[in-house]
Amino acid sequence: MNFWSFAAAFLTGIFASLGVGGGMILIIYLTVFAGFDQLSAQGINLIYFIPIAAMSVIIHTKNKLIEWKKIIPAIITGTFFAVFGTFAAKYIGSENLRKIFAVFIFAIGLKELFFKASDNSSDTRDMTQELS
Repeated sequence: MNFWSFAAAFLTGIFASLGVGGGMILIIYLTVFAGFDQLSAQGINLIYFIPIAAMSVIIHTKNKLIEWKKIIPAIITGTFFAVFGTFAAKYIGSENLRKIFAVFIFAIGLKELFFKASDNSSDTRDMTQELS
């Protein structure tokens, strides 16, 4: 394993565990530096996501942060669209996926630069008034 592979794996794991989007780093590394086509890189990213998601579910279940009655419809819908997306990605092709991904990354970057997060102070005020 060379230095860049190690650095990409390390950063991907760190950012993924923080919920920041480590998958984008992995996909960029795989397509730009490792020579994978976009479709393969996205497939590898999904496989990489499985153990991280499994650990998150275990930890959040243990801490009673998952409401299973609400999450089951999301799991069913997510699974359906993941399968649909796989077939759509094959139809779209790797080169077009690469362009779509680049536009997506650019749009997210612009959003992060020019739009600040919504202020939740009104929620805090509402809770404070209810407690009084």
